[in-house]
Amino acid sequence: MNKPKYNMLQNSCFMIQRAWRDCKSVLAIALGIIFCGVAANLLNLFVVPAVLESVGAGVSPGGLVKLILGFTMSLILVYALTSYLELNALFGRVFLRGRLCLEVHLTLCRTSYCHMEDPEYLKLSDKAFACMENNNAAGEAIWKTLTDLLTNLISFAVYLALLSRVGAGIVGLSGALAAASYFAGERICSWRYRHREEEAELRHKSNYTQNRASDVTLGKDARIFNLGPWLRELYEKYERLYYDFCVRREKVEIWSDVVDVLLGLLRNGAAYGWLILLALRDGLSPAEFVLYFQAVGGFTQWVTGLLNAFSVLRRQSMDLSVAREFVEMPEPFRFEDGKPLPVKADHLYELELRDVSFRYPGADKDTLTHINLKIHPGEKLAVVGRNGAGKTTLIKILCGFYDPTEGQVLLDGEDIRQYNRRDYYKHFSAVFQQFSILAGTMAENVAQTTGEIDKERLWACLEQAGLADKIRSLPKGEESYLGRAVYLDGQNLSGGEMQKLMLARALYKNAPVVVLDEPTAALDPIAESQLYQKYHDLTRRCTSVYISHRLASTRFCSRVLLLEGGGIAEEGTHEELVSLGGSYARMFAIQGKYYQKGEIENA
Repeated sequence: MNKPKYNMLQNSCFMIQRAWRDCKSVLAIALGIIFCGVAANLLNLFVVPAVLESVGAGVSPGGLVKLILGFTMSLILVYALTSYLELNALFGRVFLRGRLCLEVHLTLCRTSYCHMEDPEYLKLSDKAFACMENNNAAGEAIWKTLTDLLTNLISFAVYLALLSRVGAGIVGLSGALAAASYFAGERICSWRYRHREEEAELRHKSNYTQNRASDVTLGKDARIFNLGPWLRELYEKYERLYYDFCVRREKVEIWSDVVDVLLGLLRNGAAYGWLILLALRDGLSPAEFVLYFQAVGGFTQWVTGLLNAFSVLRRQSMDLSVAREFVEMPEPFRFEDGKPLPVKADHLYELELRDVSFRYPGADKDTLTHINLKIHPGEKLAVVGRNGAGKTTLIKILCGFYDPTEGQVLLDGEDIRQYNRRDYYKHFSAVFQQFSILAGTMAENVAQTTGEIDKERLWACLEQAGLADKIRSLPKGEESYLGRAVYLDGQNLSGGEMQKLMLARALYKNAPVVVLDEPTAALDPIAESQLYQKYHDLTRRCTSVYISHRLASTRFCSRVLLLEGGGIAEEGTHEELVSLGGSYARMFAIQGKYYQKGEIENA
């Protein structure tokens, strides 16, 4: 495990600073809980010795009653105040955890796209969320740990001063046995920590199966293919495996209790023997005997409490360090610190990939190798190739989602790495194989905003995309909600209708460069060819790049690239590549018949 960037003291100070800035009541309540904790322990320590001392001094029954009532009322008051403070502590601590969780969420939402396909970054984000996910996670539980630590520390100092009056030997023995009990138990109980990856993997598989089974978007497939029994069997399998893991863990951890009991007996026996010796030799009174014997047990409790609090704080600090490192992780792209790049109206841009190579994190070879490509202003370019040829990777580099491992991406001859990457994204209207659909209205999903929407422009784009009649037929028109994950009256669209919605979205953005990355996979070949033709007709004033492993987009493009083996294998117009007789010609010969009406039924 890599050493955390921040230690326990730094993370504790960080949380205290956040509380002082955002919610001072958390600190005030924590100090109150510490005071009540120390007061309750001292009252419990002295109540019995005080009563015995009063009896020995011949105090009247009425005086004893008053003494006992005084201690009782004090304890009731302290415990009531403690309960009140602990109840009200929850609100501020949840608020601070929420603020930290929001920072982690915003970091993930605003991060560079390349991070979203980096397994190490995603694993780090999961760990950052894990320390904020509930009341017992580090982002909130650290406050209880800190209050326990300070309570134990103050009580430890008080008990140490008290026991010093009966000799250093009993203090040293009690402390040594408490430490031995703690470290023995910690060693045994650390089994769970050493096997945390196994536990996390089992819980992940169980939760993933449960979440996928309850995903409404998969309900149709689950019913059609009768996946219910299989999903239930899979879930029960992972639950059984996790149960077996818990049984193994408990068999190991029970030895911690055995060691604690044995060492406790040894400590109490030694304390009894030492105090009896003092009573016989020095005339120790019964009240003093009880006081010191209770102090020995309490001293052991504080030693163990201190060690345990430090151990818990160390683990929580490691979790918080992960969350802080995640939030503070530097971005590979320039955003606000980059050079502004406003979109020029009616300007057609030139795009260029200059000696570009790219390798995914953890891969053993390049996906693209030494690509040189210039896309001229207003050009219609088709990029084709088999699955896995690198078409999507090339487009994502072109759109600025990845920076090349080697080489440059140029916009009008300038390296895009100098620009604010968000400004660069504004130059592209893109439709990818995977796209985001939010639980909002149809209009919001097209305009990609919850703010002011140009309704005239919205309907013009829906008309051009061929979806206007469908939207008009809905109960609330463009204000109908999309999907049923949030809204019960939400509307579901078919695969073809969803593709038209994405077309309307691209048209509404009206960017100078249009990129289509196999958006027609859900369509039959005839519908695919027609949709590509519609894209072509509606984007005549744009630079356009069409990606497909099928060839519906190639005939109306001014240039076609065939990717193979991580490079550009063939380049030219559709007619030139067909006459060349190479890989493209063979692909087109196989696929061409599917784009002719009347032949698809016989395919």
